[in-house]
Amino acid sequence: MENRDPQLWKQAKARAGFKIHLRSYLIVISCLWAIWLLTSLLFSNGRWNGFHYPWPIWAMLGWGIGLASHYFTVYHGQGENNLAEREYEKLRQKRA
Repeated sequence: MENRDPQLWKQAKARAGFKIHLRSYLIVISCLWAIWLLTSLLFSNGRWNGFHYPWPIWAMLGWGIGLASHYFTVYHGQGENNLAEREYEKLRQKRA
């Protein structure tokens, strides 16, 4: 499509990138929790007896911080042009 608005196309690609990132996060974190659950059950002989350290929480939290940052950048961040325009206006006012 040659009639694309370049700014809208850039935003659409950024949103698609976030959705791919979210899908990867959900799949990998689900697999880690499944591994944790299965190994916890195996080592307890099928009985839930005692505390099993939930190690997937660290991957979930660490990656989750990056995912949240990606979300806010894509959906709530100000575009580069808007930031540049604001900085230009500040400099122009400071000079005057």
